[in-house]
Amino acid sequence: MRTKLTRLVLLCASFCFTANALAASTALVGGTIVDLEGGKSLPNAVVLIDGERIEAIGSREDIAIPDDVEVIDVSGKWLIPGLMNMHVHLGLKLPGKMSAELANETEAELAFRIAAAAREVLHAGVTTIRMPGDTARAGIALDKSIRKGESHGPRIYSAGESLVITGGHGSEPGVTYADGPDELVKAARREISLGASWNKILISGGIATDGGGIAEALMTPEEMRAVIDAAHRFGAKVAAHSGSTPATSAAVDAGVDSIEHGYMLDRAVLKKMARAGTWLVPTIVVSQPATAPFFERIGSPQWYLDRRDSVGKLHWESLRTAIDEGVDIALGTDQLPHEPNDGTTATAREAQYYAEAGMTNLQALRAATIAPAQMLDINDQTGSIEVGKYADILAIDSDPVDDIKALRNISLVMKGGTVYRNEL
Repeated sequence: MRTKLTRLVLLCASFCFTANALAASTALVGGTIVDLEGGKSLPNAVVLIDGERIEAIGSREDIAIPDDVEVIDVSGKWLIPGLMNMHVHLGLKLPGKMSAELANETEAELAFRIAAAAREVLHAGVTTIRMPGDTARAGIALDKSIRKGESHGPRIYSAGESLVITGGHGSEPGVTYADGPDELVKAARREISLGASWNKILISGGIATDGGGIAEALMTPEEMRAVIDAAHRFGAKVAAHSGSTPATSAAVDAGVDSIEHGYMLDRAVLKKMARAGTWLVPTIVVSQPATAPFFERIGSPQWYLDRRDSVGKLHWESLRTAIDEGVDIALGTDQLPHEPNDGTTATAREAQYYAEAGMTNLQALRAATIAPAQMLDINDQTGSIEVGKYADILAIDSDPVDDIKALRNISLVMKGGTVYRNEL
């Protein structure tokens, strides 16, 4: 049976949907395909697309273009895979003016708000997102609508509702949540049964709520192990919100799949993450100076700004150390992917921060494309421009391997063979 929110999202889609025709045979001609493996880019290329998938790739001299395909001239452009953002809350509601304005938001209003946000995400060149923590499981409902072709948006991988502990990050004072291994296992299974492909555990305090110190380990190792074991038995993965070295260390020992934020991680725990293959989703953009206008715009209270500023330098050092130690990193922003930020989007600025923190431009580009696909175990379907994969392709104005700031200038967005933005 459909949930109330699922029905609302589908209703929203019926009013909001203005889709292009279903993807048909298309040829992208004349662009330069960027090689994510560090090899030579392919200039003057042809990408033949049949429906949603890439059918053939080659130089213009080697690929015959059938007469019955739509030709899109991308001469002078660089072609890269659609961007991916692994930490997105489409229903974002932060303390201050934003929270006050949305205090009485109904589920119907939420459905319309996230559907509108999803369209903006896609138009910004982000073709796949992960939602680790999802009000009323709205992302799960919206993803169903998008995959049916009823509305526009990226592919969504959701953790459903976060697994909150009493007194922890995301909790409200005086409210009892899931505590102890048994209750948390039930909560994890509930989200998976409702369509979540990830579980989200909140193992330390965070910036956006007063629930516990950011550096404190709030969830017990036994609780972490129970959720991770339960999720893995169902083929789901587990993301852990953590700014804490002790909490992160325990989560890595328990087999967690990703650490979100990592505000205050020391070198020893980052070495452990690198050895274990634990992913880090840094969301560095939220704690750095370039984001200040966003927090001014949403009217953040002083306590929130102080909490954010207190972790900014430590967060930056954690990211730099993680890069130095070779931790697997997948891009995530904890802002809406299309949020204006330092003259570009939050997604593009996040990737730029990675380059500033020590990644090569190619590594930063991979962190925004193939690395998230690997984290999601969908790298056989998307994340790179290869035959057989989804035609999730962007055209940009310059070579991102030379300068990651090239992600600021997107002129074509294609997802699954359908063009959603064309400014060629």
